[in-house]
Amino acid sequence: MEAHWQPEGYTVPNPATYPFRWLWDSCFHSLIWAELGEGERAVSELAHVLRAQDERGFIPHIDYGRDPGHHASFWGRSGSSTITQPPMYGHAVAELRRYGIDVADELVERATAGIEFFLRERRHRSGLVAAVHPWETGCDDSARFDHWGAGDPARWYDVKGALVANLPDNGFDCAPASLTALVAWNGREVGLDTSDVVDALSSRWDADAGTWIDAGGSASTSGRTRTLEALLPLLVLDQPEALALVTDARAFGGDFGPAGMHRSEPAFDRTRYWRGPVWPQLAYLLWRAGAPVAEATVRGSERSEFSEFWDPDDGTGLGARPQSWTCLAIVLSRRSNGA
Repeated sequence: MEAHWQPEGYTVPNPATYPFRWLWDSCFHSLIWAELGEGERAVSELAHVLRAQDERGFIPHIDYGRDPGHHASFWGRSGSSTITQPPMYGHAVAELRRYGIDVADELVERATAGIEFFLRERRHRSGLVAAVHPWETGCDDSARFDHWGAGDPARWYDVKGALVANLPDNGFDCAPASLTALVAWNGREVGLDTSDVVDALSSRWDADAGTWIDAGGSASTSGRTRTLEALLPLLVLDQPEALALVTDARAFGGDFGPAGMHRSEPAFDRTRYWRGPVWPQLAYLLWRAGAPVAEATVRGSERSEFSEFWDPDDGTGLGARPQSWTCLAIVLSRRSNGA
């Protein structure tokens, strides 16, 4: 965390691979700094996320403050991206206050406005919360969006670029169960009434499939794929069948943390990006939902040398290494042991 800290007051996920400020990464970093007793850094991290908010409440998922022209041709503007990410700043505000850290009213108001943006401007006809790009879910290459690229990685790259270029009316009709759950939960954390969103989400559980189903025309096929993030409605809904799947060795359970995809899915691959590895931020969220995954995830964090993600069965590190959000292991270790 020290090595990735920037003088501007935030933590990069990885200096070589991800040298900028990412929205939900920084919210997790804020929790880590709080657990480490670094309240000033925890607040600074959160403030840096919220500084790029516009008058609608929208917060871009990447802030290119150190190189404002970076990717300007891709996004069509300099300084930041044109899409957002799950509003984990609601949980961050609540957690910092639980740690006894003073969070300025302005930051609380900004965080609340960020969640209200989703509730006001992103409500889907299904009652769920819509995304305008797969990246907004935080689960960038989730198999739930595979049908858009017809299974062709090269085509997927072009599709993602086209979706960005044609915002806001790009035809991406998808209301993910995962994003909806995170909006509802983060809203609750700052005192918003999200009961209508939760009610809409409750009707999307498919007991036969063993997953919550996304809504929208673009979710008609892959939106039923059994991925770990599709169990995030456990944050706001009581569903024992779903909770049991997280640690079931025939489903998502792994010795080094929960796999990112159900093991019986045809696309499951425990070492392929978003096809089966453990993602520490998802493990943390499902731990908050009641899944007993702390010990295995901490073990995986250590075995992988704090990698971005890792093999659920042997802990082999994958992706960028070290990755800042994997320091959530210290939160999981201390909090699950009552420290």
